[in-house]
Amino acid sequence: MHASLPHPSTWEPLIQRALVEDLGSGDVTSNACLPASLEVEAEIEARAPLVVCGLEVAAACFAAVDPRVEVAALRGDGEFVTGVTPLMRVRGNARSLFAGERIALNFLGRLCGVASLTRRYVEAVAGTGARILDTRKTLPGWRALDKYAVAVGGGTNHRFGLYDAVLIKDNHIAAAGGVAAAVKAARAGAAPHLAIQCEVESLAQAEEALDAGAQMLLLDNRTPAELREYVARFGERASLEASGGVSLANVRAIAETGVHRISIGALTHSATAADVALEVRARKVGR
Repeated sequence: MHASLPHPSTWEPLIQRALVEDLGSGDVTSNACLPASLEVEAEIEARAPLVVCGLEVAAACFAAVDPRVEVAALRGDGEFVTGVTPLMRVRGNARSLFAGERIALNFLGRLCGVASLTRRYVEAVAGTGARILDTRKTLPGWRALDKYAVAVGGGTNHRFGLYDAVLIKDNHIAAAGGVAAAVKAARAGAAPHLAIQCEVESLAQAEEALDAGAQMLLLDNRTPAELREYVARFGERASLEASGGVSLANVRAIAETGVHRISIGALTHSATAADVALEVRARKVGR
């Protein structure tokens, strides 16, 4: 796993919004039934197999509630655990821990879920040479974290936004007046360091796009037989990316056609949250 946690400025505002949403004017349950001086030690644990992802973000959730909470990671992002496994130890004021518990688990559960699903796809295509990519189909506001989780799971990040790569899609082609017109305009108008990728719907369009200066082709909703034909014709001239309708059931067959990349929106728009929980292990009433 080669991934660096995005800068806190990209995700700390999410924590603040989550706290406002969840905590509001205060945790009426904990404030009513727990002494203000009560200290507890607890562990966040995985309750099912998962790829660990987001421990530092979870720690920041507790720190946002109470900087005095002590946090110790027991695993590292990118590790795979197979069952009930402690991931993090937290110690501090009970009211503070319980105020941060749900948002910490929400962040951790989502990030572990995305990383774990990505790992399943990566393992499914192992040995084929195909790379698994994410898309821009991310939870609004969460793109930096979602793409981090994909990388932790062994996937490759596609463009981050509309600003850092040229991807000419069918609507661009229709509006520009054709494949060649769209690619030539992009080649002339985009920054020279940006590669040009173009979606194509036929072998003729692929030839047209490459002749006009595209370096990468997007092949959307193509059958394995069709993909093999594109690979035979263009696999040495361009980077070929398959997308659309990809699932764990068919991703291996798609990869075995010889395409270089497979982009999957489900990695971030349909990942199931991982099963993580916080359990109190010890308590101490302060003076």
